[in-house]
Amino acid sequence: MQISVVILNYNVRYFLELCVLSVQKALQNIDSEIIVVDNCSPDDSCVMMRERFSEVKLIANKENSGFPKGNNIGVAQARGKYVCILNPDTVVAEDTFEKLLAFAEAQSDLGIVGCKLIDGTGQFLPESKRGIPTPLVSLGRMSGLYKWFPKVSFFGKYYAQHLTTNQTGKVDVLVGAFMLMKRELYQQLGGFDEIFFMFGEDIDLSYRSLLLGKDNYYFADTSVIHYKGESTVKDQKYLRNFQQAMVLFYKKHYKSAGFFNALMKLGSYIFSLRKATQKSAFKKSEIDEYWLLSNQPLAAQEVENLLGKKVVLFDAANENQLNSLTNNSVKNVEIIFDNRSWSFQSIIAFMQQNSNQYFTYKIWPQNAAFLIGSNSSIDRGEVIK
Repeated sequence: MQISVVILNYNVRYFLELCVLSVQKALQNIDSEIIVVDNCSPDDSCVMMRERFSEVKLIANKENSGFPKGNNIGVAQARGKYVCILNPDTVVAEDTFEKLLAFAEAQSDLGIVGCKLIDGTGQFLPESKRGIPTPLVSLGRMSGLYKWFPKVSFFGKYYAQHLTTNQTGKVDVLVGAFMLMKRELYQQLGGFDEIFFMFGEDIDLSYRSLLLGKDNYYFADTSVIHYKGESTVKDQKYLRNFQQAMVLFYKKHYKSAGFFNALMKLGSYIFSLRKATQKSAFKKSEIDEYWLLSNQPLAAQEVENLLGKKVVLFDAANENQLNSLTNNSVKNVEIIFDNRSWSFQSIIAFMQQNSNQYFTYKIWPQNAAFLIGSNSSIDRGEVIK
Protein backbone atom coordinates (compact mmCIF):
# COMPACT_ATOMS: atom_id res chain seq x y z
CA MET A 1 0.00 0.00 0.00
CA GLN A 2 1.38 3.40 -0.99
CA ILE A 3 -0.16 5.76 1.54
CA SER A 4 -2.27 5.97 4.66
CA VAL A 5 -4.00 9.30 5.31
CA VAL A 6 -4.61 9.84 9.02
CA ILE A 7 -7.19 12.48 9.96
CA LEU A 8 -7.59 13.38 13.63
CA ASN A 9 -10.98 14.94 14.31
CA TYR A 10 -12.46 16.81 17.21
CA ASN A 11 -15.92 18.34 16.98
CA VAL A 12 -15.80 19.60 13.36
CA ARG A 13 -18.27 17.18 11.80
CA TYR A 14 -19.08 19.17 8.63
CA PHE A 15 -15.47 20.10 7.90
CA LEU A 16 -14.55 16.45 8.41
CA GLU A 17 -17.18 15.37 5.88
CA LEU A 18 -15.82 17.80 3.29
CA CYS A 19 -12.23 16.75 4.04
CA VAL A 20 -12.85 13.00 3.71
CA LEU A 21 -14.79 13.56 0.49
CA SER A 22 -11.85 15.45 -1.02
CA VAL A 23 -9.33 12.85 0.19
CA GLN A 24 -11.36 10.02 -1.32
CA LYS A 25 -11.33 11.74 -4.70
CA ALA A 26 -7.58 12.37 -4.44
CA LEU A 27 -6.87 8.70 -3.67
CA GLN A 28 -9.01 7.11 -6.38
CA ASN A 29 -6.02 5.92 -8.40
CA ILE A 30 -3.69 5.17 -5.49
CA ASP A 31 -3.39 2.03 -3.37
CA SER A 32 -4.33 3.71 -0.11
CA GLU A 33 -6.41 3.90 3.04
CA ILE A 34 -8.04 6.63 5.11
CA ILE A 35 -7.98 6.40 8.90
CA VAL A 36 -10.13 8.82 10.88
CA VAL A 37 -9.40 9.11 14.57
CA ASP A 38 -12.10 10.89 16.57
CA ASN A 39 -11.03 12.36 19.89
CA CYS A 40 -14.36 11.88 21.66
CA SER A 41 -16.23 14.63 19.77
CA PRO A 42 -19.48 15.80 21.38
CA ASP A 43 -21.04 16.30 17.93
CA ASP A 44 -22.21 13.55 15.57
CA SER A 45 -18.89 13.17 13.73
CA CYS A 46 -18.77 9.41 14.31
CA VAL A 47 -22.40 8.92 13.28
CA MET A 48 -21.73 10.84 10.04
CA MET A 49 -18.62 8.78 9.31
CA ARG A 50 -20.43 5.49 9.80
CA GLU A 51 -23.35 6.57 7.64
CA ARG A 52 -21.54 8.30 4.77
CA PHE A 53 -18.06 6.76 4.81
CA SER A 54 -18.60 3.26 6.16
CA GLU A 55 -15.61 2.00 4.17
CA VAL A 56 -13.24 4.37 6.01
CA LYS A 57 -11.51 3.03 9.12
CA LEU A 58 -12.87 4.92 12.13
CA ILE A 59 -11.19 4.90 15.53
CA ALA A 60 -13.47 6.42 18.15
CA ASN A 61 -11.43 7.39 21.21
CA LYS A 62 -13.16 7.54 24.58
CA GLU A 63 -11.37 10.75 25.55
CA ASN A 64 -9.73 13.77 23.94
CA SER A 65 -6.15 12.61 24.18
CA GLY A 66 -4.65 15.55 22.31
CA PHE A 67 -3.16 15.97 18.84
CA PRO A 68 0.06 13.93 19.28
CA LYS A 69 -1.47 10.89 20.94
CA GLY A 70 -4.50 10.87 18.65
CA ASN A 71 -2.30 10.79 15.55
CA ASN A 72 0.02 8.20 17.07
CA ILE A 73 -3.02 5.96 17.63
CA GLY A 74 -4.00 6.35 13.97
CA VAL A 75 -0.54 5.75 12.54
CA ALA A 76 -0.14 2.63 14.70
CA GLN A 77 -2.85 1.03 12.56
CA ALA A 78 -1.61 2.40 9.23
CA ARG A 79 -0.29 0.05 6.54
CA GLY A 80 0.99 2.46 3.88
CA LYS A 81 4.59 3.03 2.87
CA TYR A 82 3.86 6.70 3.45
CA VAL A 83 1.62 8.37 6.01
CA CYS A 84 0.00 11.77 5.69
CA ILE A 85 -1.06 13.58 8.84
CA LEU A 86 -4.01 15.73 7.80
CA ASN A 87 -6.25 18.15 9.67
CA PRO A 88 -10.02 17.64 9.30
CA ASP A 89 -10.52 21.29 8.35
CA THR A 90 -8.66 20.87 5.06
CA VAL A 91 -9.58 20.29 1.42
CA VAL A 92 -7.08 18.55 -0.86
CA ALA A 93 -6.98 18.72 -4.65
CA GLU A 94 -7.51 15.62 -6.78
CA ASP A 95 -3.83 15.59 -7.77
CA THR A 96 -2.33 16.41 -4.36
CA PHE A 97 -1.18 12.95 -3.33
CA GLU A 98 -0.09 11.85 -6.80
CA LYS A 99 2.23 14.87 -7.06
CA LEU A 100 3.56 14.58 -3.53
CA LEU A 101 4.24 10.86 -3.76
CA ALA A 102 6.11 11.33 -7.03
CA PHE A 103 8.21 14.06 -5.42
CA ALA A 104 8.84 11.99 -2.29
CA GLU A 105 9.99 8.96 -4.30
CA ALA A 106 12.57 11.10 -6.09
CA GLN A 107 14.34 12.17 -2.86
CA SER A 108 17.24 10.28 -1.29
CA ASP A 109 17.15 11.41 2.36
CA LEU A 110 13.51 12.30 2.65
CA GLY A 111 12.26 13.67 5.94
CA ILE A 112 8.87 15.37 6.12
CA VAL A 113 7.10 17.06 3.20
CA GLY A 114 4.50 19.80 3.41
CA CYS A 115 2.69 21.70 0.68
CA LYS A 116 1.20 25.08 -0.11
CA LEU A 117 -1.68 25.85 2.24
CA ILE A 118 -4.28 28.55 1.61
CA ASP A 119 -7.06 29.84 3.83
CA GLY A 120 -10.76 29.97 3.01
CA THR A 121 -10.35 33.15 0.97
CA GLY A 122 -7.52 31.82 -1.20
CA GLN A 123 -4.73 33.61 0.68
CA PHE A 124 -1.42 31.82 1.15
CA LEU A 125 -0.78 30.67 4.71
CA PRO A 126 2.84 31.49 5.62
CA GLU A 127 3.09 28.64 8.16
CA SER A 128 3.23 26.28 5.17
CA LYS A 129 7.02 26.61 5.50
CA ARG A 130 8.89 27.52 8.65
CA GLY A 131 12.24 27.62 10.38
CA ILE A 132 13.38 26.48 13.81
CA PRO A 133 11.80 28.90 16.33
CA THR A 134 14.86 30.14 18.18
CA PRO A 135 14.04 32.84 20.77
CA LEU A 136 14.68 35.78 18.43
CA VAL A 137 12.91 34.06 15.55
CA SER A 138 9.89 33.38 17.80
CA LEU A 139 9.84 36.99 18.97
CA GLY A 140 9.70 38.12 15.35
CA ARG A 141 6.74 35.82 14.75
CA MET A 142 4.64 36.66 17.80
CA SER A 143 5.28 40.40 17.61
CA GLY A 144 4.76 40.68 13.86
CA LEU A 145 8.25 42.15 13.41
CA TYR A 146 8.90 39.75 10.54
CA LYS A 147 6.39 41.81 8.52
CA TRP A 148 7.95 45.13 9.46
CA PHE A 149 11.55 44.03 8.92
CA PRO A 150 11.41 41.27 6.25
CA LYS A 151 15.09 41.70 5.37
CA VAL A 152 16.28 41.01 8.92
CA SER A 153 17.43 37.43 8.59
CA PHE A 154 16.45 36.00 11.98
CA PHE A 155 12.94 37.47 11.72
CA GLY A 156 12.49 36.05 8.22
CA LYS A 157 13.51 32.57 9.30
CA TYR A 158 10.23 31.77 11.07
CA TYR A 159 8.37 31.58 7.77
CA ALA A 160 11.35 30.30 5.76
CA GLN A 161 11.44 33.42 3.61
CA HIS A 162 14.48 32.12 1.74
CA LEU A 163 11.85 30.36 -0.40
CA THR A 164 9.08 32.13 -2.27
CA THR A 165 5.50 30.95 -2.09
CA ASN A 166 5.88 29.14 -5.42
CA GLN A 167 9.35 27.71 -4.85
CA THR A 168 9.88 24.11 -3.75
CA GLY A 169 12.85 23.60 -1.48
CA LYS A 170 14.30 22.49 1.84
CA VAL A 171 12.88 23.95 5.04
CA ASP A 172 13.25 23.16 8.71
CA VAL A 173 9.66 22.89 9.95
CA LEU A 174 6.32 21.85 8.45
CA VAL A 175 2.89 22.46 9.94
CA GLY A 176 0.92 19.59 11.49
CA ALA A 177 -2.13 20.35 9.35
CA PHE A 178 -0.40 18.53 6.47
CA MET A 179 2.71 16.39 6.91
CA LEU A 180 3.69 13.55 4.60
CA MET A 181 6.55 11.16 5.37
CA LYS A 182 7.50 7.52 5.19
CA ARG A 183 5.78 5.49 7.87
CA GLU A 184 9.15 3.98 8.66
CA LEU A 185 10.47 7.47 9.52
CA TYR A 186 7.45 8.21 11.70
CA GLN A 187 8.10 4.98 13.60
CA GLN A 188 11.83 5.69 13.83
CA LEU A 189 11.05 9.09 15.36
CA GLY A 190 8.59 7.53 17.76
CA GLY A 191 5.79 9.62 16.30
CA PHE A 192 4.64 12.86 17.87
CA ASP A 193 5.93 13.46 21.38
CA GLU A 194 2.94 13.17 23.70
CA ILE A 195 4.34 15.67 26.21
CA PHE A 196 2.75 18.21 23.87
CA PHE A 197 -1.03 18.51 23.57
CA MET A 198 -1.94 20.79 20.66
CA PHE A 199 0.97 23.08 19.80
CA GLY A 200 4.68 22.48 19.23
CA GLU A 201 4.48 18.79 18.35
CA ASP A 202 4.91 19.50 14.62
CA ILE A 203 7.95 21.69 15.31
CA ASP A 204 9.41 18.98 17.53
CA LEU A 205 8.82 16.21 14.98
CA SER A 206 10.29 18.30 12.16
CA TYR A 207 13.34 19.16 14.28
CA ARG A 208 13.94 15.54 15.23
CA SER A 209 13.75 14.61 11.55
CA LEU A 210 16.55 17.09 10.86
CA LEU A 211 18.61 15.66 13.72
CA LEU A 212 18.48 12.29 11.94
CA GLY A 213 20.07 13.92 8.88
CA LYS A 214 16.84 13.93 6.87
CA ASP A 215 15.76 16.68 4.50
CA ASN A 216 12.39 18.35 5.12
CA TYR A 217 10.71 19.97 2.12
CA TYR A 218 8.11 22.53 1.25
CA PHE A 219 6.42 21.41 -1.98
CA ALA A 220 4.86 24.29 -3.90
CA ASP A 221 3.24 22.48 -6.83
CA THR A 222 -0.04 21.55 -5.14
CA SER A 223 -2.32 23.57 -2.89
CA VAL A 224 -4.59 22.56 -0.02
CA ILE A 225 -7.25 24.66 1.72
CA HIS A 226 -6.81 24.89 5.47
CA TYR A 227 -9.70 26.55 7.28
CA LYS A 228 -7.35 27.07 10.18
CA GLY A 229 -9.65 29.37 12.14
CA GLU A 230 -11.85 26.32 12.67
CA SER A 231 -9.03 24.51 14.46
CA THR A 232 -7.86 27.34 16.66
CA VAL A 233 -9.15 30.85 17.23
CA LYS A 234 -6.16 33.11 17.84
CA ASP A 235 -6.91 34.71 21.19
CA GLN A 236 -5.09 35.04 24.50
CA LYS A 237 -5.70 31.34 25.24
CA TYR A 238 -4.00 30.49 21.95
CA LEU A 239 -1.07 32.69 22.93
CA ARG A 240 -0.68 31.00 26.31
CA ASN A 241 -0.84 27.53 24.76
CA PHE A 242 1.72 28.51 22.12
CA GLN A 243 4.09 29.84 24.80
CA GLN A 244 3.71 26.72 26.92
CA ALA A 245 4.44 24.53 23.92
CA MET A 246 7.56 26.51 23.07
CA VAL A 247 8.76 26.28 26.65
CA LEU A 248 8.43 22.48 26.40
CA PHE A 249 10.33 22.52 23.10
CA TYR A 250 13.18 24.58 24.58
CA LYS A 251 13.41 22.51 27.75
CA LYS A 252 13.55 19.35 25.64
CA HIS A 253 16.12 20.45 23.08
CA TYR A 254 17.99 23.41 24.62
CA LYS A 255 17.59 22.66 28.36
CA SER A 256 16.62 26.26 29.09
CA ALA A 257 13.56 28.35 28.42
CA GLY A 258 14.33 31.47 30.49
CA PHE A 259 15.48 33.67 27.61
CA PHE A 260 12.53 32.49 25.53
CA ASN A 261 10.09 33.41 28.31
CA ALA A 262 11.55 36.91 28.63
CA LEU A 263 11.27 37.56 24.92
CA MET A 264 7.77 36.08 24.79
CA LYS A 265 6.55 38.55 27.40
CA LEU A 266 7.50 41.31 25.01
CA GLY A 267 6.00 39.43 22.09
CA SER A 268 2.79 38.83 24.06
CA TYR A 269 2.39 42.52 24.76
CA ILE A 270 2.79 43.43 21.09
CA PHE A 271 0.48 40.55 20.10
CA SER A 272 -2.22 41.88 22.44
CA LEU A 273 -1.99 45.35 20.94
CA ARG A 274 -2.29 43.94 17.42
CA LYS A 275 -5.17 41.65 18.36
CA ALA A 276 -7.14 44.51 19.92
CA THR A 277 -7.23 46.30 16.57
CA GLN A 278 -7.52 43.25 14.31
CA LYS A 279 -10.87 42.65 12.68
CA SER A 280 -12.25 40.02 10.41
CA ALA A 281 -11.75 41.05 6.80
CA PHE A 282 -15.36 40.37 5.88
CA LYS A 283 -18.69 40.35 7.69
CA LYS A 284 -21.68 38.31 6.63
CA SER A 285 -23.97 41.35 6.72
CA GLU A 286 -21.80 43.07 4.11
CA ILE A 287 -22.49 40.55 1.33
CA ASP A 288 -24.33 42.19 -1.56
CA GLU A 289 -24.84 39.17 -3.81
CA TYR A 290 -24.48 35.39 -3.76
CA TRP A 291 -23.17 33.81 -6.94
CA LEU A 292 -23.61 30.09 -7.54
CA LEU A 293 -21.22 28.39 -9.97
CA SER A 294 -23.01 25.30 -11.21
CA ASN A 295 -24.25 23.56 -14.35
CA GLN A 296 -26.84 21.46 -12.51
CA PRO A 297 -30.59 21.94 -13.08
CA LEU A 298 -32.48 23.29 -10.07
CA ALA A 299 -29.20 24.06 -8.26
CA ALA A 300 -30.11 27.70 -7.70
CA GLN A 301 -33.39 26.77 -6.05
CA GLU A 302 -31.68 24.30 -3.72
CA VAL A 303 -29.11 26.88 -2.59
CA GLU A 304 -31.75 29.57 -2.15
CA ASN A 305 -33.61 27.20 0.15
CA LEU A 306 -30.46 26.80 2.26
CA LEU A 307 -29.56 30.48 2.31
CA GLY A 308 -32.99 32.01 2.42
CA LYS A 309 -31.63 34.53 -0.08
CA LYS A 310 -31.62 35.07 -3.83
CA VAL A 311 -28.63 33.70 -5.74
CA VAL A 312 -27.26 34.56 -9.18
CA LEU A 313 -26.49 31.44 -11.22
CA PHE A 314 -23.39 31.27 -13.40
CA ASP A 315 -23.03 28.29 -15.71
CA ALA A 316 -19.88 26.46 -14.67
CA ALA A 317 -19.48 25.15 -18.21
CA ASN A 318 -19.76 28.59 -19.84
CA GLU A 319 -16.28 30.06 -20.11
CA ASN A 320 -17.56 33.50 -21.10
CA GLN A 321 -19.76 33.69 -18.01
CA LEU A 322 -16.90 32.66 -15.75
CA ASN A 323 -14.57 35.21 -17.32
CA SER A 324 -17.12 37.90 -16.57
CA LEU A 325 -17.02 37.20 -12.83
CA THR A 326 -13.85 39.13 -12.09
CA ASN A 327 -14.97 42.09 -14.23
CA ASN A 328 -18.29 42.45 -12.45
CA SER A 329 -18.86 45.79 -10.72
CA VAL A 330 -20.72 44.26 -7.76
CA LYS A 331 -18.63 44.24 -4.62
CA ASN A 332 -18.85 42.02 -1.54
CA VAL A 333 -19.82 38.82 -3.29
CA GLU A 334 -19.99 35.32 -1.85
CA ILE A 335 -19.16 32.70 -4.48
CA ILE A 336 -20.62 29.23 -3.96
CA PHE A 337 -19.03 26.28 -5.76
CA ASP A 338 -21.26 23.36 -6.64
CA ASN A 339 -18.92 20.39 -6.11
CA ARG A 340 -20.94 18.37 -8.63
CA SER A 341 -19.78 20.84 -11.29
CA TRP A 342 -16.41 21.86 -9.86
CA SER A 343 -13.54 19.57 -8.89
CA PHE A 344 -11.69 20.45 -5.71
CA GLN A 345 -8.63 21.20 -7.80
CA SER A 346 -10.54 23.75 -9.89
CA ILE A 347 -12.11 25.29 -6.77
CA ILE A 348 -8.71 25.75 -5.14
CA ALA A 349 -7.23 27.20 -8.34
CA PHE A 350 -10.11 29.68 -8.72
CA MET A 351 -9.80 30.82 -5.11
CA GLN A 352 -6.08 31.44 -5.48
CA GLN A 353 -6.43 33.27 -8.77
CA ASN A 354 -9.30 35.45 -7.52
CA SER A 355 -8.34 36.10 -3.93
CA ASN A 356 -9.32 39.66 -3.08
CA GLN A 357 -11.08 41.72 -0.43
CA TYR A 358 -14.47 41.51 -2.16
CA PHE A 359 -14.88 37.74 -2.72
CA THR A 360 -15.62 35.14 -0.09
CA TYR A 361 -16.18 31.47 -0.85
CA LYS A 362 -18.33 28.55 0.18
CA ILE A 363 -18.31 24.97 -1.10
CA TRP A 364 -21.46 22.94 -1.61
CA PRO A 365 -20.08 19.40 -1.23
CA GLN A 366 -21.33 16.66 -3.48
CA ASN A 367 -24.31 14.77 -2.00
CA ALA A 368 -24.50 17.11 0.99
CA ALA A 369 -27.17 19.51 2.23
CA PHE A 370 -24.91 22.26 3.56
CA LEU A 371 -22.59 25.04 2.44
CA ILE A 372 -19.25 25.43 4.16
CA GLY A 373 -16.26 27.74 4.22
CA SER A 374 -14.49 30.51 6.09
CA ASN A 375 -14.29 34.22 5.37
CA SER A 376 -11.09 34.79 7.32
CA SER A 377 -8.18 32.81 8.72
CA ILE A 378 -8.72 34.48 12.13
CA ASP A 379 -12.40 33.51 12.46
CA ARG A 380 -14.17 30.22 12.90
CA GLY A 381 -15.63 28.73 9.75
CA GLU A 382 -19.27 28.86 8.79
CA VAL A 383 -21.69 26.04 8.02
CA ILE A 384 -25.05 26.86 6.38
CA LYS A 385 -27.57 24.03 6.58
